[in-house]
Amino acid sequence: MAAGPTPQVICLGEALVDRLGPLGGDPFTAGPEQSDDRLGGAPANVACALARLGTPSAFVGRLGSDAIGAAFQQLMRERGVDLSGLQRDPIHPSRVVLVRRDASGDRSFGGFSGDQGDGFADQALQASGVQASLPPLLAGARWLQIGTIPLASALSAEALVAAVQLAVDAGVAIALDVNWRPTFWDVSAPADAGPTPAAVAAIRPLLEQAGLIKLAAEEAQWLFGSRDPVVIRAGLPQHPAVVVTDGGAQVAWCFGSSSGVMPAYPVAVVDSTGAGDAFLAGLLHQLCLQPQLLDGGSAEAVRFASACGALVCSGAGAIDPQPTHEQAEAFLAKRV
Repeated sequence: MAAGPTPQVICLGEALVDRLGPLGGDPFTAGPEQSDDRLGGAPANVACALARLGTPSAFVGRLGSDAIGAAFQQLMRERGVDLSGLQRDPIHPSRVVLVRRDASGDRSFGGFSGDQGDGFADQALQASGVQASLPPLLAGARWLQIGTIPLASALSAEALVAAVQLAVDAGVAIALDVNWRPTFWDVSAPADAGPTPAAVAAIRPLLEQAGLIKLAAEEAQWLFGSRDPVVIRAGLPQHPAVVVTDGGAQVAWCFGSSSGVMPAYPVAVVDSTGAGDAFLAGLLHQLCLQPQLLDGGSAEAVRFASACGALVCSGAGAIDPQPTHEQAEAFLAKRV
């Protein structure tokens, strides 16, 4: 079988199922006919979105030896995502996340399903496997895209830290989506709880190594006491590019000498799951096509990324509605 194109972005972390409850209902009590299971997980979403946009990507993570794991392998292979860094777990199941959706389609995470009492496959990501599979991928990559969820479990945290060090040593830039999800750290935590001091201490080294940081507005406030990307950039030693999103309200950014704010594109929201991941994929896609945008002219990249996020909100699930490059451009052409 011929090798695929060299991945430009490597996405490392969780792949899981989002079990979407009925609009305004409870996924814990809803029957199968009322729930909608969708493949997801932020890094998996980004990898799939990049591949659909036309930027070669790879996914590095760990899935159970179960139907969910098999479904992910089939989906990613169909999308053309490189899976040479995928680990399969013979003991731990793939994770199912219960997602509440309000009447407008906005979502919150309410817990997990499928655990047999010994955790999930994504929590058992092995550092040794990452250290073996990642270097060949890094040889041709521009970005390693990560989130903070692997830090919530000891084994996956070790694997994430090892991956970041390998990328830094190889001169590959880190793209960090903070993606704070308190339920992954403490299943009893309220869905709107901020990071604990211990979580902040674990996240801080990633913030100080990333070349691109994406945060939701509340994450920016928790971690930096400011929602201004100019302030956040100035407060980090490496002065990264910073993007702060605020749901359907606006996005603010600071890339080098370029900064600005733009409103989100209004769309009829079916399900907002994965919108931020599509946004990040759109941004990385543009930065791979035009690396100079990282130092200036970032409004162009942010507009394209916002279109990708808006289009994902128009369909159910995080992956199925992801647009092609041409679809995102057509969306923007109608909004000039």
